[in-house]
Amino acid sequence: MRPTVHDIAAAAGVSLATVDRVLNQRAGVRKVTRDRVEQAIERIGYVRDVAAANLAKSRKYPFVFILPSGDNSFMRGLEAEVHAAMARGPLERMVISIVKVPAFDAEALVAALDEVRATAPAGVAVVAVESPEVIAAVNRLRADRIPVVTLVSDLAGSARDHFAGVDNVAAGRTAASLLGRFLGGRPGPIAVLAGSMLVRDHRERLDGFRAVMDEDFPGHTLLPVIEGQDDPVLTEKLVGEALAASPGTVGIYSLGAGNRGLIAALKQRKDAPPVCVIAHELTRHTRAALNEGLIDAVLNQDAGHEVRSAVRVLKAKADGAAVIGAQERIYIDIFLKDNLPFDEG
Repeated sequence: MRPTVHDIAAAAGVSLATVDRVLNQRAGVRKVTRDRVEQAIERIGYVRDVAAANLAKSRKYPFVFILPSGDNSFMRGLEAEVHAAMARGPLERMVISIVKVPAFDAEALVAALDEVRATAPAGVAVVAVESPEVIAAVNRLRADRIPVVTLVSDLAGSARDHFAGVDNVAAGRTAASLLGRFLGGRPGPIAVLAGSMLVRDHRERLDGFRAVMDEDFPGHTLLPVIEGQDDPVLTEKLVGEALAASPGTVGIYSLGAGNRGLIAALKQRKDAPPVCVIAHELTRHTRAALNEGLIDAVLNQDAGHEVRSAVRVLKAKADGAAVIGAQERIYIDIFLKDNLPFDEG
C-alpha cells in the first residue's frame, strides 16, 4: 500500500494538522518540526497526488496571461486563443485573465509582473521583453513559487519554468535557406525588417538568418535592420525609405509582425524590379499577400498550440506534475500560396 498522511504523522510523531500545514507550505510550524515531517516523508517514500487533492478540494487555478497591446495581427490572434482557453476554463477548474501592456515596453511589463505577483496567481504566461529589470521581475515571481511560462519570445537568464514557442534560431535559418534558394544566384543586398531588437525572438531569428546567409549565400549584403515597432504606418515609411535608398535590393526578410506596413510599401513599388520576401505569421494580411505574389513564403507558429501548451505547463507546475516535452514542442510551419490551409474566416 502507498504511504498515507496518517503514516507520516505516526512516523514524525505529530498531528495530522501539522502534516497538512507542512504539505501545503503554510505557516505556524516550527523549523525543527517541519524538518522532522519532511524527513519522515522521505523515509517512508510518501508521494503526494496533488492533482487528486486539488480535485477533492475543488481547487481553482487563477492563471494570468500578460500580452502586448496594439493592433499586431499575430498578437490579437494569440489573444483570441487565450479567450478560447478562458471559455474552457470552468470545465478545467481554471480562471484565466488577461493583462495588456504596451509592446516592447520593458518598464510597463515589469510593473504588470509586479502587480500580478501581488495577487498570488497559480501561474503566469508572458510575452517577454528582454531586459535585466524584466528578468528580475520574473525571478521575484519564481521566488514566491509562482510558475512562469514565457510565450512566443523567451527570456534568457531568468528562472522561468518553460518557453512556449518555436526555435527562433531555426526559424531564421529556415528563412535564409528559402530566400537564398528562391533568389537562385541573383545578386543584390537583403533588407531585414524587425519589430524591435529588444525581444529575444527577433534577435534569435536574425542570428539564424545571418549565419546561413554568411555560410551559404555570401554574395548578399545584409542592410541595416529596420525596426518598425510592428507599427504599420511607421513600417511602411521606413521600408519605403530603405528601398529608395537601396534600389538594387533583391530580398526582404520580415522577421517580426509589421507585415501590413511592409505590404503597403511593396504595393507602392509599381514599376520597380520584384523582391523576394519571406515573412512570419500567417494572418489574413500575409495570406492575401501570398496569393497576390507580394510575399513568397510565410513561416508560421501555431498560436493556439502555444496557448494550450502554456496552460498545460502552468497547470502541471501548480499540481507538481511532470511536463511532457514532446507534447509541448511547437513546430515551424512553412506556407506558400500553393499549400495555404483552408480559410475559415
